Amino acid sequence: MMRKLGTLLLIASLACTSCKENSENKRYLPPSTGAVNSLMVVMDNNLWQGEVGDKVRAIFADRVLAVPQSEAIFSLTQIPPQVFSGAVSNSRSVLYVQRDSLSIGHVKSNVYAIPQKVAVVKGRTTEELLANLDSVGPKAIASFRNNEISEAQRRFKRSLNSETDLKDELGIHLDIPSVYRVGKHEENFVWIDRQILKGNMNIIAYSMPWDSFSNDSTFVRDIVKMRDSIGKKYVPGPYDGTFMITERAFAPYVFPAEVGGLMAAEVRGIWEINGYPMAGPFLSYIISDKANNRKLVLEGFIFAPSANKRDDLLELEAIMKTLKIETTQS
Repeated sequence: MMRKLGTLLLIASLACTSCKENSENKRYLPPSTGAVNSLMVVMDNNLWQGEVGDKVRAIFADRVLAVPQSEAIFSLTQIPPQVFSGAVSNSRSVLYVQRDSLSIGHVKSNVYAIPQKVAVVKGRTTEELLANLDSVGPKAIASFRNNEISEAQRRFKRSLNSETDLKDELGIHLDIPSVYRVGKHEENFVWIDRQILKGNMNIIAYSMPWDSFSNDSTFVRDIVKMRDSIGKKYVPGPYDGTFMITERAFAPYVFPAEVGGLMAAEVRGIWEINGYPMAGPFLSYIISDKANNRKLVLEGFIFAPSANKRDDLLELEAIMKTLKIETTQS
């Protein structure tokens, strides 16, 4: 009996030790902080003021594609390593650059807070730091942006629009903040918008035949033709005979993407009003919905003269990337 009791006590002691170790390993991390599209840059002042700082600005404060005004990808705040502590270390996006005996460049998750991405770049020489910044830059930008999109989605899910027009017309669901309202619902077309201080933000959704955009050599031209025809039919300007078209001066940018688990083309460009001086940025996703034998098109566009649009574009992107195909269309 005493032997059994001793064995049980030993097992209990080991279990408590294991629980304590697991508890210590799972340390508490505070929620991350920071304005939308802000990046905390941690590096010595002499590096920031020299060639390495120039490289950081060239990569992470490069101009956002396809917006009328010049806007940086991220708003940068630089601090030296010795003050990177406390609440500052809870920043949602961090770039840490340091001259070191190691030469590395990688991205870590949830180091000081949740959710958080920390890009670490170290090098023994200026040349190594520059090379590692070039190497890790694209991955870091993608990680920071994806984190921003997830955070935007988390925030607006607190209060969602409950209108069912997208489901009723196209068999899809988007997590849309409650400040948006359906402004137009016609056959194969739904327009949702919200008023902002200096204009409006918009999302439109419609479908195209499955074999649309099948010719790679005319892909961009076909996108412009589609947008212009939809604009003429559904998106009028302020006066009769005016309507939304794709800006003529520059072709839109096209990238591969994934939306709602489906292959898609991401299209970024500038819209304008045919016959009237109005313009703004747009972001479209042409989604291959094979199950429903269609190309599903989601597009966000903004009208906000003289206002910055980078953060509003990110909100529209975050909304469109919540896509769920709810039903199979007949």
